[in-house]
Amino acid sequence: MVVPGRERIEHDDATQVIQAEPVVVAQALKEFLLLIHVGQGKEGIEGKEIGRRYDLEKESILIGRGPDNDIVLDLDTVSRRHARMDRKGGRTTLTDLQSTNGTYIDERRIPPYTPQEMPRPARMMIGRAIFKYQAGDDLDLQYTEEIYQLKITDGLTGLPNRRRLMEVLAGEIPRARRYHRELSLVMMDIDHFKRINDTLGHLAGDHVLRELANVVSMHVRQGEVFARYGGEEFVLVLPETGKEQALQVAERLRQRVEACTFQFADRRIPVTVSLGVGDFGGDEIDERGLIEIADRNLYKAKESGRNRVVG
Repeated sequence: MVVPGRERIEHDDATQVIQAEPVVVAQALKEFLLLIHVGQGKEGIEGKEIGRRYDLEKESILIGRGPDNDIVLDLDTVSRRHARMDRKGGRTTLTDLQSTNGTYIDERRIPPYTPQEMPRPARMMIGRAIFKYQAGDDLDLQYTEEIYQLKITDGLTGLPNRRRLMEVLAGEIPRARRYHRELSLVMMDIDHFKRINDTLGHLAGDHVLRELANVVSMHVRQGEVFARYGGEEFVLVLPETGKEQALQVAERLRQRVEACTFQFADRRIPVTVSLGVGDFGGDEIDERGLIEIADRNLYKAKESGRNRVVG
């Protein structure tokens, strides 16, 4: 006699039990843009926007000044429909939509209507707005690190900013005082920088600032700190360096900047700098006092004709 359901039970009992292999599903990397710099001037974006994160979740993202874009940049230097980012098949590309001022990836202007694959990470410039593009698995951790770096780094030049400069001096001055070591500081200012902005535009001015940072950084030794103080002013901290040696360093930098060819959009831009030197000398001064000494000498250099060193 066959008991109903008996065959099914025996069949189930005979079924071999196997361990299921986990199914691995490929996932696309998370991506975001971090706004790290907005040029000064007649711009619409406020400074509080610096550090804003734009998560890239759509397959196609439009960037421009118009309100119908996915990322709206209310800047005079941004076209109404400026650029587009496309995400497909694990690749992210950036396309310039024939904007007036161009679209840049890592300082390279990309041709219009020609998709360019984004490196990871990369810097992206839209008008005078600069973004850091990041992609990875743990973007929250990356974002936290980027925000910290943003606090101590100048977004335009990549140099330490004024905040980081003051932190460095707050450590170097007590060290120089405690161990009776020399310490000097060089303040540098680009001559007639306003003229560059007024005649060639702010994009040209930003280019000069970045190129100057690159030129000087190549000659900064280990242990020295070259920072952007603000605007067109820069500061070089020279630990264990006396005044006479600091004057020689400043003069060499002046000559190298003057000999350098600055070029933007097929226009050669003559650039010179004025420099003021201050030294610690064991005096009872703090970081602001040392900066004031160098700043007074910088003012004398500019008043006496520019393109020179005073200390």
